[in-house]
Amino acid sequence: MNCRKIVERLEGSTKEIGRALSLVPLESLGVCSSASKEVSQLCKNMMKAAYSAALEEEEISKKIELGIQEGNADQSYANNLVACMSEAFGMATDRLALKKELEEFMSKMEDVRLRSIDVAEARKMEQIIVLLEQADATTCTSLEEKHKRYTMMKNSLGRQPLEPLQSFYCPITLDVMTDPVEISSGRTFERSAIEKYLAEGKKDCPLTLTPLDNLCFRPNKNLQKSIQEWKERNNMITIVSIKAKIQSSEEQEVPQSLSKLKDLCKEQELHREWVILEDYVPVLIGLLGAKDRDIRAISLDILCILAKDSDDNKERIIKADHSLESIVCSLARRMEECKLALQLLLQLSRIDVVRDIIGNVQGCMCLLVTMLNSNDPDASRDAQELLDKLSSLDHNVIEMAKANYFKPLLQLLSSGQEHVKLIMAETLSEVDLTDHNKLSLFREGALSPLLQMLSHGNLEMKTVAVKALQNLSSIPQNGLQMISEGALGPLFELLYRHGLSSPSVRELVATIIMHLAISTCAQEAEHLQISIVESEEDIFKLFSLISLTGPDIQTGILRTFQAICQSPSGSNVRAKLRQLSAVQVLVQLCELNNHTVRTNAVKLFCCLTEDGDDSTFSEHVGQRCIKTLLGIIETSSDMEEIAASMGIICNLPKDTQMTRWFLDAGTLQIIFTCLTDGNRNASYKRTVVENAVGALCRFTVSTNQEWQKRAAEVGIVPVLVQLLTSGTSLTKQMAAISLKQFSESSSALSRLVRKPGVFSCCLATLETGCPAHLGICSVESSFCILEANALGPLVKMLGETDHDVCEAALEALLTLIDGKKPQSGCKVLSEANAIPPIIKLLSSTSSGLQEKTLKALERVFQVAELRQKYGSSAQMSLVDITQRGSGGMKSLAAKVLVSLDVLDEQSSYFG
Repeated sequence: MNCRKIVERLEGSTKEIGRALSLVPLESLGVCSSASKEVSQLCKNMMKAAYSAALEEEEISKKIELGIQEGNADQSYANNLVACMSEAFGMATDRLALKKELEEFMSKMEDVRLRSIDVAEARKMEQIIVLLEQADATTCTSLEEKHKRYTMMKNSLGRQPLEPLQSFYCPITLDVMTDPVEISSGRTFERSAIEKYLAEGKKDCPLTLTPLDNLCFRPNKNLQKSIQEWKERNNMITIVSIKAKIQSSEEQEVPQSLSKLKDLCKEQELHREWVILEDYVPVLIGLLGAKDRDIRAISLDILCILAKDSDDNKERIIKADHSLESIVCSLARRMEECKLALQLLLQLSRIDVVRDIIGNVQGCMCLLVTMLNSNDPDASRDAQELLDKLSSLDHNVIEMAKANYFKPLLQLLSSGQEHVKLIMAETLSEVDLTDHNKLSLFREGALSPLLQMLSHGNLEMKTVAVKALQNLSSIPQNGLQMISEGALGPLFELLYRHGLSSPSVRELVATIIMHLAISTCAQEAEHLQISIVESEEDIFKLFSLISLTGPDIQTGILRTFQAICQSPSGSNVRAKLRQLSAVQVLVQLCELNNHTVRTNAVKLFCCLTEDGDDSTFSEHVGQRCIKTLLGIIETSSDMEEIAASMGIICNLPKDTQMTRWFLDAGTLQIIFTCLTDGNRNASYKRTVVENAVGALCRFTVSTNQEWQKRAAEVGIVPVLVQLLTSGTSLTKQMAAISLKQFSESSSALSRLVRKPGVFSCCLATLETGCPAHLGICSVESSFCILEANALGPLVKMLGETDHDVCEAALEALLTLIDGKKPQSGCKVLSEANAIPPIIKLLSSTSSGLQEKTLKALERVFQVAELRQKYGSSAQMSLVDITQRGSGGMKSLAAKVLVSLDVLDEQSSYFG
């Protein structure tokens, strides 16, 4: 209370000491000049010294002065003042203890007042005591006592408001006065009205018109008190009557009644106390479910006003049925209502019980996080403040994480106590995370504390860290970050050393390592040169676990190697796996009943067959393995597994013995079924077809017409023709290759046309030969691509952008001019309009395709008719090749130009 006086005394004493010190004759006393200068500077500093009270003390002093000056400070003002004093001076917060401290404080002030000889100081002490006595902490009146007093007062009143007495009206304004003052004539007026009247130069009484003795006036406190009592009486009646109106079914009257109630609550704390005692809180909570948004908004506003007064009011609001749920519902509505609900929740969160239960209200955290990201700065600020308050409790932090707000969780994960870190890591392992959330968590620092926990000596800490990392590592960017920050070492240690972890943890570790392996195949890893396993020893050590562990770990390791085999360093790893007899292990795993392990073994097996290495597969793949693979294709419902099995068949060595095993096992019929089964609808059906068509190539080689015949008898040729128009680029390429191999046998298998005999005129029709093969052809007997209607689709394929597809189609078409009489085949190609697209291929960027095209045109232009028809269109492209092409290409192009009579046979191109 005396902080300012103390400051003034300190300043005065310091300046007096400085002045006194300056009078000391230091030079005459023999003090050295340097010391004399220092003392002189000290005197100057002391003369300028200024002190100030502590900021908190100054703030409290200002509040006390303001409360005294205003003269109308209410209970709310006093409560706020006591709260500030309690916080600043470390006073007790418990109501009874606070009351005791305040009583001792006011008793000391009373003693000071009685002993003080300064009248002004004594008066000030008295005013401070009066101000503090209004606080709840000094009265400590129980709720029952307040309710009893309120009920007695209410029962003593009527039900209708009283009209104001005539004396309450100001004679000038004719309105009820709020600050009545009496002038020298003895009449009373509203202060502002009489001040205005006198300011106009008038010096008489407005009522009696008699001259005034003086222009002074004094407050009419008795009348003011009567007016105040009349107002409060009517306000109490109004508060009671409004309750019935807002509970009525007439919704039109409710907003107006609520607005009146809101205004009364704003006027003074006494009105708010009456609202509480009238049990308005449950009614207002109920109105939060009203259809009218204005009703809901005003109800929230009133509740917020009530909550600001005291913790008792906050607890009363919380205890109302479904109060928090109703308030939270408003967070999902229009912004105006949402902001009011936020402000109310902020007020309520000042007490522990709310912070403890609000996180359990369904949807609350999600809505708060939504508001945190709102474009409205006020709503975002309030949501942030509320979330900060709620984050003091661990279970609220968990609920925030479930609502995708991870900042408090990451803080606790990094700097919390060990048991708290455990809880936070466990939350990360259990919560459903989007890919965006997983990336954000690593970006904001989740990895470092999890890796520390992974290396912790406590098994439980390790386990929880593993579970969290398993949930977070499925994103390639996170996997790459884990590799770069050294996660592989402790992960492999947990996987290899049985004593460090349980089987279930090792299963999770295997999954994490699989995620990391998959990340090395991502686009982000292209330029990083990252590998999960470096040496042959690493590969052997990891692969050997497949034979020593259960299905879950086996699956994780198999999928890890699948990913590694598809990474930039995949070819090297595939070669080492084949050297380590991995094929033998995989062949055994393909026979397992465990579908997951078998599927992943088949997929890895397929990866290893991509590079050839026939000797390894010839050694380990026998008839039993072939039957197993075919059995998988026939019985499995997993399209990925079927595709991989068919891929193995496609890639296995194409030697005679293995092909006979495939034929004996009924492979052709199974391939036919795969190509024609339209019921299988899955994303991997395309891969199944590609691999099946690729597998056919081993059975359609022209060196074994018996195999070709068996394939044709199954009905393969029409299916291949259909795939020329409906398949993928790879499917079209493989289908064209098989048709080319079939067509290579057509000339030899085409049956000679019988010459017409004596009685041929009696026959209905004469046999006509194939225009290309000049004999009797069919799909089944000679595999003729003309009879199979493949010519049109193959010609169309020459316009494909994929060079491999064009080349396969060209080679298939060229089989028609490879026979003894190529002229007939050339004419067939001309009639099918195949020559122009072939000529276009001269401009291809593929040198191999260009070379085949030149050889084809060399034969085509041997036919004079075709040379004359198409030669000019090919001339420019041929000349361009002779000028820009490689040596061999120049010679080929020159030969064609010779046949077109453009170049001489002695040209330098043949030198």
